[in-house]
Amino acid sequence: MADSIVTFPSIGTATASFAFSFDYLVATDIDAFVEGVAVFANNASTGTAVGGNTYTVAFSSSGSKTLTFSPAVPQGSTVRIERNTDLTSKSVDFSDGAVLTEVALDSAIDQLFFAVQESNDKTAESIAVQADGKFDAQNAIIKNVPTPINATDAANKAYADGISTNAAAAAVIAANAAVTAATGNIIPDATKLAIHPVGSQYTLSDGSTTDYSAKHYQDAASTSATNAATSETNAGTSETNAQNWAVKTDGYAESNLGYSAKAWAIGDTGGVSNTAGAGNAKDWATETTTTVDGSEFSAKEYSIGNQPANTSGSAKQWALGGGAGFTTNTAVEGTSMSAKYYAELAGSHFDSFDDKFLGAKSSPPALDNDNNALIDGALYYDNVGKYLSVYDLGTTSWNPIQAGASAGFAIAMAIAL
Repeated sequence: MADSIVTFPSIGTATASFAFSFDYLVATDIDAFVEGVAVFANNASTGTAVGGNTYTVAFSSSGSKTLTFSPAVPQGSTVRIERNTDLTSKSVDFSDGAVLTEVALDSAIDQLFFAVQESNDKTAESIAVQADGKFDAQNAIIKNVPTPINATDAANKAYADGISTNAAAAAVIAANAAVTAATGNIIPDATKLAIHPVGSQYTLSDGSTTDYSAKHYQDAASTSATNAATSETNAGTSETNAQNWAVKTDGYAESNLGYSAKAWAIGDTGGVSNTAGAGNAKDWATETTTTVDGSEFSAKEYSIGNQPANTSGSAKQWALGGGAGFTTNTAVEGTSMSAKYYAELAGSHFDSFDDKFLGAKSSPPALDNDNNALIDGALYYDNVGKYLSVYDLGTTSWNPIQAGASAGFAIAMAIAL
C-alpha cells in the first residue's frame, strides 16, 4: 500500500470531496490529478481543462487532509492525490549553540522520511525487473515509445498497425492472384462474348471460333434505330426493329437477320438459348444444369460444376475428386483421377517405401519408422559400421550386406526397394 499516494479509480458517482490519510509538511507539497491531468499544484488550481471541466481545487480547511473539487468530478473518472515533498532545500538548518527543539527535529526528520516514502511509492509504480528477470509494466499502458530501429527494439502501436496494414495489403494481392489463377480463361472468354469488336468474330480459349458478341448485336440494333430516323415513312417500322434488336427474346429481331442484344445477353425462346452454335452470354457464364449450345458447357460448369454429361470434368473435380460429390476415389475422366487422389496416393507410396528402407541408424532398429513391426527384407544403413543391413523375418535378425557383395545381390536389393 502506498504511503504518499491515494488513487480513486473510476468513481461510482459524481464526487466533490476526496480525503487522504498521509501527513505533509506544507500545503504546496500536495498535488491532485483528474484522468492523469494535473488540476492542483503548489496549493493552487492549475486552470487546466479536463473532460470539458476546469476544476477549482482547494483544501477544505487549512491543514486538513481533504481536497474539495468544483465542479464535482464526474462518475467514472479517476482521481489521484499525491505528496511531493520539496527537496530543494532543508526544512531546518541547524546552527551551533541553537536550541534543539522537538518541532525542529521532527520537521527535519519528516522531510527525509516523507522523501523516502515518496521514492518508494514512485519506485513501486515504475517498470522494474522482477524475480523472473523480466520487466513488469503492472498492467499500465507504456506511452511515448518511438518507432523501433533495431530488431530488438520495442514497437509502438502505430508501427504494429503499419505491419498489419502491409500484411493485409499483401493478403489482398495474394487473393487477387489466386482469383486470377482460378478464373483462368473464363473472364477473357466472357469479355469476348459480351464486347468483342463489332463485325469481328472471336476465338474462345478452347480454340473454337464462334458467332458475334453481344456488343455487335447491340450496335447493329443501334444502327437500325439510326436508319429509322432517316425515313419518316419507315420510322414506325424502324423504331420497332430497333426495339426488337435491343430486347426481343422470342425469335429473330428482324426476319432471318439475327437475334437481339438481350437475347444474346440473357437468353430467349426463339433460337439463341440451347441452340447449336449459339447460346447467350449469361448461359455461357453461369449455366450449370445443361449444355449452353447443345454440346458445350458454361464457364461456371467447367470451373465448379458436376454435370454427369460433362465427361471432361470441372476444375473443382480435377482438384478434389469426381462425381457430383467431388469424391477423391471417383475418376474425373475415364480412369484419370483428381490432383488430391494422386497426392494422397503419392503419400501412401512414400509411407510404403519408408517402411522398407529405414534410413541411417547407429544401431539395429527394433521397429520401423512408424513404430510398427519390422517386415522381411527391410533395410537400414549402419552409419557406424558404414554398411547396409537386411532384416530376416524368419530369424528376426539383421544381416550386414558387406562391401563387395555380388552384383546379383545388389540387383535384388534394388528391386526390393
